[in-house]
Amino acid sequence: MYGRLRDLREDHDMTQKQIAQMLGMSQTGYSKYETGENDIPTAVLIKLADFYKTSTDYLLGRTDKK
Repeated sequence: MYGRLRDLREDHDMTQKQIAQMLGMSQTGYSKYETGENDIPTAVLIKLADFYKTSTDYLLGRTDKK
């Protein structure tokens, strides 16, 4: 799951800091989502899915279909 967050971010040519700003949080906090150190709150997961135009199931690794 966490690799997908990084891959999607990189595919959009964005930095962790840019995504963190969009989410209204620190870069360090966002980084912990990408590494799996912290679980992603549902509200943040939904924002990321909407931003990347994908499903939460894809972000969670439950499907390979974006």
